[in-house]
Amino acid sequence: MIEHFQNGSAKKISMKTLVKRIRAYTHQADVSILNKAYAFAQTAHKGQRRQSGEDYLHHPLAVAGILTELKLDLPSISAALLHDVVEDTSYTPKDIQREFGEGVATLVEGVTKIGKIVFKNNQEKQAENFRKMIISMSADIRVLLIKLADRLHNMRTLDALKEERQQWIAMETLEIYAPLANRLGIGWIKSELEDLCFRALKPDIYTSLVKKIKAVSGERKRYIQSVVSTVEKALSKNDIQFTVSGRSKHLFGVYQKMERQGIPFEEVFDLMGIRIITDTKMHCYALLGLIHSLWCPLPGRFKDYIALPKSNRYQSLHTTVIGPKGRHVEFQIRTEEMHQIAEDGIASHWVYKDSGQINEKDEKVFAWLRQLMEWQRELPDSRQFMSSVKTDLFTDVVFVFSPKGDLTELAKGATPIDFAFAIHTEIGTHCVGAKVNGMITSLRHQLRNGDTVEILTSPAQKPSKDWLKIVTTAKAKAKIKQMIGIEERKQSLEIGRKILERELRKEKLSPREALKSEAILANLKEQGIHTMEELLIAVGYGKLSAKQVVSSLLPKPEMKEGLKDKFIKKAGFGKSEVKVTGLDELLIHLSKCCHPVPGEEIIGYITRGRGLSIHTVHCPNIDELDYDKERLVAVEWDNVPNRTHAIEISVLTLDRPGLLASVSAAIAETGANISHAEVKTTDDQKGNLNLSVEISNIKHLEKVIKKIESIDGVLQARRIWGDES
Repeated sequence: MIEHFQNGSAKKISMKTLVKRIRAYTHQADVSILNKAYAFAQTAHKGQRRQSGEDYLHHPLAVAGILTELKLDLPSISAALLHDVVEDTSYTPKDIQREFGEGVATLVEGVTKIGKIVFKNNQEKQAENFRKMIISMSADIRVLLIKLADRLHNMRTLDALKEERQQWIAMETLEIYAPLANRLGIGWIKSELEDLCFRALKPDIYTSLVKKIKAVSGERKRYIQSVVSTVEKALSKNDIQFTVSGRSKHLFGVYQKMERQGIPFEEVFDLMGIRIITDTKMHCYALLGLIHSLWCPLPGRFKDYIALPKSNRYQSLHTTVIGPKGRHVEFQIRTEEMHQIAEDGIASHWVYKDSGQINEKDEKVFAWLRQLMEWQRELPDSRQFMSSVKTDLFTDVVFVFSPKGDLTELAKGATPIDFAFAIHTEIGTHCVGAKVNGMITSLRHQLRNGDTVEILTSPAQKPSKDWLKIVTTAKAKAKIKQMIGIEERKQSLEIGRKILERELRKEKLSPREALKSEAILANLKEQGIHTMEELLIAVGYGKLSAKQVVSSLLPKPEMKEGLKDKFIKKAGFGKSEVKVTGLDELLIHLSKCCHPVPGEEIIGYITRGRGLSIHTVHCPNIDELDYDKERLVAVEWDNVPNRTHAIEISVLTLDRPGLLASVSAAIAETGANISHAEVKTTDDQKGNLNLSVEISNIKHLEKVIKKIESIDGVLQARRIWGDES
């Protein structure tokens, strides 16, 4: 639709022309509201200029003019004249409502850009702006039609901006607005937006293509005219009403075909096609037969969009034949009503009421809009929402049937899981298998046009992460991620509870009392943890160490009163490692229940017949055994020579390939050595690594544990006490 703009500047429209256009399709229209809106906008924008230097009022007039081509109603045209008043002037939405009523004010507010919200970056701003537009148009689709007209005029006058800004706007238009125009079935806006984006994004290729098309246009037109004459002569012999015309493929469509098929311009033979418009659906099929009797149809190039309309209600028969001189000629055959819908889409059959409600027969057109609203509620992250919308807007579609014959439209490449979620979330959640055309098939099977799909379910089934690699539709992906998130949260809550309770018991604290106490949350609010559930989930995910949480509840460890003495004397234990207070040399051994290591605070216990047993002051057996205070002695580490101690460490991980190797490498980096390892996996897809590690002292142990916990996929690393072994 290049004729709409010349040398980068759009054709200007006057108020007189605007009124004339409206009265052409709404004969009894009371245009007084338009004149009032024009005068209001003229006053509001007085003195304002666009980047091109022209009077700002030309822009709202042009937007209103585009809407008259869609034959929109007076409130829509009035809102178009006022759509930038709230954003760019001192007037407020209340001013608009007072002067023009709630209907026009709602449309203006829906179209007004987000300029007062502070965003982190351009991507977030673009995503949030788009989310706002989707919410607005869900209440009244006219909001989107005005927005499309606004973007179309901005694209027509894009040359006034700096090149970097041009590129950004053109890319956004190509990714969002052109596909939205296509979804609404407004073919001419979609084509013009794509061509304008093409010119801005690839100016050299665009200019070259324009020259090449111009060079061959004369010969191509003569060829098409000869084909049209042949068709008219053949069809006139039948009692069928019809009109035949040639049509040009838009530039971006030609470029896409060259890129997609990897061919030069000279090998694109269907630059122009032929469109036949008739009066009835039956005559469409009759004319198709006559065309195929004149020329041989090209296999695989026939599409029946009458029997299976596109989601935007587009209907037509498409066929490509091998025409005169062996050239490919594409035909489109449709009724007048189908043609109107193909050109103007939603605007051709939208029944406007004061409430902006959707006509019942147009409900199917808005199924995708309801889906967008569902994503909008379920995907709080604006960029994820926008990504899902882009995926949905760009994909080709397949049509499949339920066993009852209900038709469902899915993205090309969709699988039975996509179909299951399209029917209902519960069916998708519990999907265990599928029958396609009566045959059991894999959930990875890609559905084809016309397939009949039956979903098999089980109450015990839940979505898995593997499904995300299988599905293609945005709805299925969003639902699967949501369900997995809920399940992971439940698992992490349970894991976190077990880990924290174990740590509390180890420190002789009551889990029941501690988990009810507000004290355990006191130091965590700065980390964004305000509830016990959040705490347990953070521990379960491995984001928070249970040991750190519990240590915040404990007083600083002190040696028990009465254990210190004035004299220090060495006692034999192979190489001397322990100093013992007030005793002669004894048989000394390190207890197996807590495996004390140099650097830890320790205490000694004189056993009956086995000498002196050395424990850590935090050993779980110290308080459980009925010790005689006279048998407790104060001990401390002597200068420790180069000697290692075997310590048991438990590591809780996600069940991932290569994680054991990562843990081993991390331990080796600290200078420690693994003497023994046991690996187990659990039903909830977790891994348990029990390692015997040779370390030199307590600081070395702390370094090893800290290094292990820094690995992605490790939920917790901790020392095992003897009674846990």
